[in-house]
Amino acid sequence: MKAILFPGQGSQIVGMGSEFYNNFSAVKKLFAEADEILHFKISKTILEGPESNLKLTQNTQPSILLVSYSIFTILKDEFDFSLNEIKYFAGHSLGEYSALLCANALSFQDALLLLFERGKSMQEAVPVGKGGMLAILGLEIEEVNNFISQIKSEGICEIANDNAQGQIIVSGNIELIEELRNILKQSKKKCIPLPVSAPFHCSLMNSAAVKMEQKINTVNFKIPEFEIISNVTALPVGRPEDIKKFLIKQIYSKVRWRESISFMGKNKINNFIEIGPGKVLTGLVKRILPNSNTFSINSIDDIKKLNNES
Repeated sequence: MKAILFPGQGSQIVGMGSEFYNNFSAVKKLFAEADEILHFKISKTILEGPESNLKLTQNTQPSILLVSYSIFTILKDEFDFSLNEIKYFAGHSLGEYSALLCANALSFQDALLLLFERGKSMQEAVPVGKGGMLAILGLEIEEVNNFISQIKSEGICEIANDNAQGQIIVSGNIELIEELRNILKQSKKKCIPLPVSAPFHCSLMNSAAVKMEQKINTVNFKIPEFEIISNVTALPVGRPEDIKKFLIKQIYSKVRWRESISFMGKNKINNFIEIGPGKVLTGLVKRILPNSNTFSINSIDDIKKLNNES
């Protein structure tokens, strides 16, 4: 059995999806629809940039969804890719919306509008420069929590992403992130500040969750056609009311990616296909389940190779 994975923020690059846009009228149509839905030319931002526009969170999130959905549509409709062996869909943070869209739990219009609003709400939750995120390498989650407990300052510093063994992301007030960085440096531990515009997936995002609760609750969600793994629980979620609840909670909660992949591995999934820009998730899966088969789809050639292997 197989699982399909959808990437999150950080995988974006100017020109992503351009090969599919140039070769398939169905993708041109999706990009034009997205421009209409969002009332601005997101297609131009994706295909031409500038990078500074694409990196704005409110643009990044719907852009990655649009590219992921376009590739998924072509894979399914133009290359007759069989979904019979697919058991789970999972997405990293905003990628969960791509998973829900591709599993027909959410309409294209609603998914785009929700992600635009989500990006905007998350960006506005904390003034620019007041929050930060730090990647910590080579430590397990308990060790990271131990270092966080050594921070003396008041404020927020929490684990935002449990991505894989030895790759933990923390998020919070910039002063606390800096203090943690110094503590780690003194202990000769490796950490890298992330070039992000806001401290995602921590309790500083509570106000964004309040705004998004109103938006999400007005949208019609259906039971997905495939099992969706929730970032919040690392378990399948299917009932529309639970999907809504966890999407709201996801904004300020830890992304439990390592546990999500481990859960799928324990449930006899050994083949993972990443659909969308970049190969970040493919790399993480290899760290979590070293014996699994992984495949990322970024080009038409990738689809042809996948079909040859299937």
